[in-house]
Amino acid sequence: MNDKTALVTGGASGLGKRTAIYLAEQGYQLVINYRHSESEAISLAEEISNRYGTKNIAIRGDVANQEDCIRIVNETLSTYETIDVLIHNAGPYIHERKVMADYSFEEWNYLIQGNLSAVFYLSKLVIPVMRRQKWGRIITVGYDRVETAPGWVYRSAFAAAKTGLLSLTRTIAIEEAKFGITANMVCPGDITDDWKEKDIKESLEAAKDDSSVQRQGTGEDIARVIAFLLDERSDFITGGVLPVTGGADVLGKAFKG
Repeated sequence: MNDKTALVTGGASGLGKRTAIYLAEQGYQLVINYRHSESEAISLAEEISNRYGTKNIAIRGDVANQEDCIRIVNETLSTYETIDVLIHNAGPYIHERKVMADYSFEEWNYLIQGNLSAVFYLSKLVIPVMRRQKWGRIITVGYDRVETAPGWVYRSAFAAAKTGLLSLTRTIAIEEAKFGITANMVCPGDITDDWKEKDIKESLEAAKDDSSVQRQGTGEDIARVIAFLLDERSDFITGGVLPVTGGADVLGKAFKG
């Protein structure tokens, strides 16, 4: 990988953690951003450093906060020469089901900042670095059918932010193509609980006794797609939306839930 460096927001657990591990296996140096999970992030950085012999660090910061984003990037560049890959995995989400009119101003603003403005903050800071080396990869995370701008009952702020994020991702793709920078959105399916950190092999083993049931999606499913988009030869794929849902009607299930 020529010691390429990837910054993964929300990388201490879940899909971010599994992605970080997969990229470490490919030879990337990792910057694992976390908000509260300090011990988990530091432990993960040490674990993958010991296992793969790469240089990895953990940096605290709330991506919804502009000053934190500036510090995250500055601390990264004080350790590494460049940032080659930016994976916007972190994004606040309110599990409580509430209609738009019941959101507080504070909740709405935090969800928009954490899922949309955060990508502007970090991308604005990182793109000049990528431009200088004429190479970069930016990955954002969406949800099922985000490209159709659907309404999503009880998830108004999150859905609005992610829909706006897709437009932003595609704009970055158009504007930065001449600098060798790509930007794509990956949309995970219904990957829940511990499955976010598990492997495909574990999912196949769990499903083998019942062929009528679709296997569970895993963190490795997402990590493999992200790694593909980061490849040198994936430079012609930009501004794309890649659903990783197993063909399931994820949003339809959410409507019925």
